[in-house]
Amino acid sequence: MRSLVASLLFPALLAITACGSSADQPQDGTTPADEVVTTALSPAPERAEEPEETVSNTTDQTTDLEKEPVETATSQDKPQAIRTSQKKMINQAPKSPVEIAEQKAEADPSPAEATSGASEAQPVESKPETTTEVPAPEVVKADKAPEQEQEIKTPAVPDHSRWNTLLQKHVTAAGKVNYSGFKKDQAQLKAYLDELAANPVQDSWSRSDKMAYWINVYNAFTIKLIVDNYPVSSITKLHGGKPWDVKWIKLGNSTYSLNEVENDILRPKYKDARIHFAVNCAAKSCPPLLNRAWTGENLNSYLEKQTKAFINNSAYNTISAKKAEVSKIFEWYAADFGDLVEFLNKYSETRINNGAKVTYKEYDWALNN
Repeated sequence: MRSLVASLLFPALLAITACGSSADQPQDGTTPADEVVTTALSPAPERAEEPEETVSNTTDQTTDLEKEPVETATSQDKPQAIRTSQKKMINQAPKSPVEIAEQKAEADPSPAEATSGASEAQPVESKPETTTEVPAPEVVKADKAPEQEQEIKTPAVPDHSRWNTLLQKHVTAAGKVNYSGFKKDQAQLKAYLDELAANPVQDSWSRSDKMAYWINVYNAFTIKLIVDNYPVSSITKLHGGKPWDVKWIKLGNSTYSLNEVENDILRPKYKDARIHFAVNCAAKSCPPLLNRAWTGENLNSYLEKQTKAFINNSAYNTISAKKAEVSKIFEWYAADFGDLVEFLNKYSETRINNGAKVTYKEYDWALNN
């Protein structure tokens, strides 16, 4: 009988042994054999439910510990050691990447935040001082203003067209001057003289433009001198017979005399003997006044034309192969002409022999009107 009971209950014992534990053994002194008998006599379904309740309770307890660690830890039905262990496990649980990044950000602020914090905590005193001490824009403006003003006021080659109109109107092809007509047009004459004064010679001008400027200055201011004193019989009647030495021609910031224009500028600077046939001193014996304004473009052609016309005009020079009676100008400015016979033969229609006798005519200072 005992053998039969043992064989029937052996599978049940194996199930109980697998699901249970030594910690579940009864504490009331019941022997294992009695336990086996009791288990075998009890209905099998009721014994099978105990492990499921134990597993369910254990799972529920674990879930409760994870979700609500504070309430479980303070429960009075748990020992103090269990509560301490649970707190330690929760604190040591691995953190998510987001939590780690947030902790790192709190402990080590970004450079921008550090800079911002430093600026707020410690105001910068050097920046206002540096900005105030360096007035760079003002210095640049002050330096550039005069340069810009100078560029605007840089004199250009004056327009000689006004003077050209006056000459064609009041001077004949032979060089006879209508001073009465110039007197009526004094406003136009003054306007041209003002243009010369406002645009003095510049280094940037061409050589021809410079020469033309000074020739026009000499002739226009000589006309002005006569017109201001007209009627007058001769230029030598003005300023004690030395009108050429009076400094009254204002050009730019300088003032000149007629002698300075001719003998300190035109002759020594340009060293061209033909200049003497371009400037006019308002006298009958003076080379005829060209009834055209001098310009850089027509300078050379008119110098050639005026020189040739003067040398071959019998009113000024009488030339033959053996003898030449010429203007006093060739005597006064002999240094400019060099070998006079050679110079005359370059323009004379009658060739003068080498060794021919050269004499000079008397100069007529009567007004060339």
